[in-house]
Amino acid sequence: MGYQATVLNIMIASPGDTNEERQLVRQVIHEWNSVHAEDRKLVLMPVGWESHASPEMGDRPQGIINKQILKECDILIGLFWTRFGSPTGVADSGTEEEIREHIEGKKPTLLYFSSAPVVPDSIDQDQYAAVKRFRKEMQGLGLLATYDSTTELQTLLTRQLAQTINRIFKRMGPNGNQNGSGDALVGGAPRTQGIDLSETAKELLREAAHDRKGQVLVLSLITSDHVQTNGRDFVVRGDVRSSANWLSAVQELQRRGLLEYHGGTPHEVFRVTSRGYEQADNL
Repeated sequence: MGYQATVLNIMIASPGDTNEERQLVRQVIHEWNSVHAEDRKLVLMPVGWESHASPEMGDRPQGIINKQILKECDILIGLFWTRFGSPTGVADSGTEEEIREHIEGKKPTLLYFSSAPVVPDSIDQDQYAAVKRFRKEMQGLGLLATYDSTTELQTLLTRQLAQTINRIFKRMGPNGNQNGSGDALVGGAPRTQGIDLSETAKELLREAAHDRKGQVLVLSLITSDHVQTNGRDFVVRGDVRSSANWLSAVQELQRRGLLEYHGGTPHEVFRVTSRGYEQADNL
């Protein structure tokens, strides 16, 4: 690695019907590391029982998992669709036990529930009912998120994981101590400084960060151009200067790595990157 870094362990907790989502979480974590790890002197480590637990006797299986890996994790990401899991002797499922123990430890817990449609005859109704009961209970304890597809989950998690990390290091120092100055320190180095942006680029990025999909749409017609995000069209119709300013803002954000191109026809689509969400939080 070539540099000293603080490591944050991130527990991925989910029943067996969310394997695709578990892989996506790892992908989001690896992407964050590729962009931020060296600059922030911080590495995120995805942790799961299947990759980090080792054989041990003398306790129930979930108790061993909790002792070996859960207690060392700093953040937990929980994922649910139609299955809840099997009883552990302490909770109705291993995932539930991991989540409750993590919450009791007052550590950041990010919960995501899939709202993708299901065929009733294809699922275990008791399992699905348990998921819905647990979701209702968790809604009374804090904020959770829902997603319709893995694409939406990726967008949500990219932004929300970055926000969670920023919050952690605003209040904590490099060794987990309270940082009275309020500055985020990682490995003794100051947090990433804000990027110098034009006012139009800042305004566009702020709005895009609040868009449900984190998208900026650029549509060029014979009569006019359009730059749209979060239900707003920034270009004043028929105003050539306005069009030039906002198109330039898109190019500026893309050049700085805050937006990335995601295709065209009939319009060009740009999406906020994890770095973009981080920058938007600092504006």
